[in-house]
Amino acid sequence: MKKRADGSLMCLMAVFLLIVWSGCAKRQPPVARPAPPPPAAAPATPGVRPPAPPQPVSEPPVVPPEPVPIDELATKTLDELNRDSPLGPVFFEYDSAELPADAQAQLTTNAAVLKQRATWVITIEGHCDERGTAEYNLALGERRAAAARTYLMSLGIAADRVKTVSYGKEFPFDPGNTEAAYAKNRRAHFVITAK
Repeated sequence: MKKRADGSLMCLMAVFLLIVWSGCAKRQPPVARPAPPPPAAAPATPGVRPPAPPQPVSEPPVVPPEPVPIDELATKTLDELNRDSPLGPVFFEYDSAELPADAQAQLTTNAAVLKQRATWVITIEGHCDERGTAEYNLALGERRAAAARTYLMSLGIAADRVKTVSYGKEFPFDPGNTEAAYAKNRRAHFVITAK
């Protein structure tokens, strides 16, 4: 029986070797394809030069943008803005709410500032000198503030950005009793209330 097992084992090994050998025999090396021939050069024409190779494109150097200057007004608080106000007051004649030419010029300047500062909200305070009753001066101060507001609106400033209040003769700019002091107190004063 041992001979038979050895014979079977030999036969099995012979079959295995035959399979391995036949598998290897079927593999053929890959065939290399020939490379296409280079394009034929155009026949040289006497006196004609071939075109020059393209020149590399030179790009302009990248220049960094200029730094944006810091806006001095944007960094100030409301108190600082109102202390050094970019909005000048306008002055009125005695017992009048009509805007003289210099007041109109100042309002035009103020409107230009407000157009640059589209988020600012202001209050126009109407003031009077000490002559007259408190009630009369409150009404006159209101008319002065309203006249300044109307003029600003005619220059393109939105009505919701401009409030008015009258103080009459309560908060004089100059407490003196001279005509020069009175002239300073007859005014519309601008206060920035929101930025």
